[in-house]
Amino acid sequence: MVIENEPHLRDGTPMPTLFWLVDSELHDAVSRLEGNGGVHRFEELVDEEELRRTHTEYEQRRRHATVRVDLVQSNGGVGGTRRGVKCLHAHLANYLVGAHDPVGALVAKEVELPDFSVEDVRD
Repeated sequence: MVIENEPHLRDGTPMPTLFWLVDSELHDAVSRLEGNGGVHRFEELVDEEELRRTHTEYEQRRRHATVRVDLVQSNGGVGGTRRGVKCLHAHLANYLVGAHDPVGALVAKEVELPDFSVEDVRD
């Protein structure tokens, strides 16, 4: 369902999206959510401080995965943003790899994915 990207493309361009949703049916379902105003709706439903922590943790994971520290680095969190919600696909992918992501959890529920916890992912 999700792949992990390197933090840089082959040509050295920073890649802000560390986790990429690749399941086509799931991608289409999330695209429909976005097309129906889901970004703004979910942004209003989550705690701003909790979302800020999600962005910070995502940025730290991407920094930890960075091999080419000599190149320009991506900034920001999920979807390349520092605050708010930019991309429901990126939030769902982040959630599916086991990160605490309140937006991703809401998206998963909306597209009717089964509930799971981080412990389930690690088992």
